Amino acid sequence: MSDSLLNWDAYIRVASLSDIGMRRTNNQDNLSVSMASGLEQWKRRGHLFIVADGMGAHAAGELASKLAIDHIPHLYAKFDDISAPEALKKSVVGANMEIHRRGQANEDFYNMGTTCSVLTLLPQGAVAAHIGDSRVYRMRKNYIEQLTFDHSLVWEMRASGQITEEEEHSGKIPKNVITRSLGPYPECKVDVEGPFPIQMDDTFLLCSDGLTGQLTDEEIGSILANLAPNEAVRVLVDLANLRGGADNITCIVVKVTHPQLTTSASAQPIMLHGKNSKKPSIHPISWVVLIASGIATLLFGVMTNWLTAIIPGVVFLGSLIWTLIQAFGSADKGELIYGNRRFGKGPYTKTKFGNGEQFSKQLREISELLRDAAKTEEWKIDWETLDNLHAQAAGAIENDKPSEAIRFYSRSLSFLMDQLRNQDGSSSSIELGS
Repeated sequence: MSDSLLNWDAYIRVASLSDIGMRRTNNQDNLSVSMASGLEQWKRRGHLFIVADGMGAHAAGELASKLAIDHIPHLYAKFDDISAPEALKKSVVGANMEIHRRGQANEDFYNMGTTCSVLTLLPQGAVAAHIGDSRVYRMRKNYIEQLTFDHSLVWEMRASGQITEEEEHSGKIPKNVITRSLGPYPECKVDVEGPFPIQMDDTFLLCSDGLTGQLTDEEIGSILANLAPNEAVRVLVDLANLRGGADNITCIVVKVTHPQLTTSASAQPIMLHGKNSKKPSIHPISWVVLIASGIATLLFGVMTNWLTAIIPGVVFLGSLIWTLIQAFGSADKGELIYGNRRFGKGPYTKTKFGNGEQFSKQLREISELLRDAAKTEEWKIDWETLDNLHAQAAGAIENDKPSEAIRFYSRSLSFLMDQLRNQDGSSSSIELGS
């Protein structure tokens, strides 16, 4: 298919949502979705997705995350002569320098920062660049894997063996203390993970900790496995809000739906420390010497002054060899990443979730609690539509179809949440426990 006719909707499904949450006055999260313009660009640079969670007083955090999502795609496209993973890392480092510069220039933005998780889907697989505690997941079949490492106090202490699992879950160590971010310092350390092979129906999630602080990996996996991306982002946000919505909530869901975007053995390996440019790297002086010596040789040859023509002829031959070496020999040399070789140590967690039976029952309980609260508060609800969704969900459970039940209960939950958001007055807020 030609790039001019390419419709990525037939290859990949993407949905994103950012929500202020229930307790914040502004949204310091930001996201970016940059799809390749066509197959050729995808082969070179892939599709690019970013989630950033800002930190700082007033509007500082919001500015920091906005700078991250603006600068990284721009720099990633600019660094076109190096490999995609190197360009990703360099782009995040470049964004850090700009955020730090802006923070130093204005005391209102001093020390502002942001987490940042970047994912690109390439022919060689999925590659992530990451700093902070926003996350990148991959869901495949009945497993959900966390591809990134949380740069948080809890995770760092666990990795170094300073705390036990019991101490980690005791709540004594705050979970929201991060150890790395973009902005506060002129230099930063960025993790690069991957490439992780991509299969059909693989689903990736980028999200801020406003989501993962409220939902378990099992719950997230069940939602991704049973809902289309556009429904999944809505339900993820709604559940996080129902459990308190203590922070901004941002997520991007990406599902691969065409074999063209899967990883095959024929994919060209990733080249590090080399040049990706198709243009030969030939020094201009080489061309000058080559052309001049060629002309001199030709002129002396025409004048039958063969002895004199030997010297420029030797120079011509030498410059020709050197030019060919620059064009085809020494150019594009670098370290190759292929097979089982990859950056980082991910995945860092791998969680199995069930067929949805338990989660469908959990959604039913939440939906019923929410429904009862709506009746108690006498909110204006389209009860006919809601009752119909509940009936279909209940029928799916009776017929032992948990996936269908999850879909119908999820739709009823999101429908009811939308209805509650449109109520008059401020009494329509609701919070359910986990």
